[in-house]
Amino acid sequence: MLAAILAGGFGKRLKPYTDEIPKSLIEICGKPILEWQINWLKKHGFNEIVLLIGYKKEKIIDYFGSGCKYGVKITYVIEDEPLGTGGAVKNAEHILSKVDFFLLINGDILTDLNPLKLVEKLSEKYLGVIAAVPLPSPYGVLDLENSRIKGFIEKPQIRGYWINAGVYVLKSEALKYFPEKGDLERTVFPEMARRGLLGAVKYEDVFWKSIDTFKDIEEASRILSERIEK
Repeated sequence: MLAAILAGGFGKRLKPYTDEIPKSLIEICGKPILEWQINWLKKHGFNEIVLLIGYKKEKIIDYFGSGCKYGVKITYVIEDEPLGTGGAVKNAEHILSKVDFFLLINGDILTDLNPLKLVEKLSEKYLGVIAAVPLPSPYGVLDLENSRIKGFIEKPQIRGYWINAGVYVLKSEALKYFPEKGDLERTVFPEMARRGLLGAVKYEDVFWKSIDTFKDIEEASRILSERIEK
């Protein structure tokens, strides 16, 4: 199976790290985000990887090469100018249109969710399926009984509210909705949803972390360190 990773972003909020390397090469517990992602994809049977790259592209190519070291085949599609997430996918249409479906993931997330559940949800009705995870609270929560504090809950998930996890399965037919320039969440997905062509799978009790700030790096490193020790 084939997966594409959106790895062309600048990562402006992670300067000065991203002055020298692209965001997707930032290390978490000794491995770049992209390496964690490739290992996760391979575990679930995705052996063909398309890296959609732009900013500091040579750093990514030098690091991963053909992909043989990781047991996968890596193809690179380069943006000569920023195209947005939707445009980056359209730029790879010559590859992605050759398969019935492909997995697409944001290049700045870490997760252990099972992407094959998204594949199972694809049907004649849906051209795309999005992974949804519970909205994480940015704050710690007090467990109160009247005026007595019973405990503290550190940044719990807010049940009943769901966010886009940045993991998608798309039929190649969906590529006609992708613009030459533009973003997925502002152009592609709203139009597909309006037409009833977009589904979702809810994932509860999975590890998921988006790496957008220095605090995210610290939290992801702590969580992964604990998981590695187990």
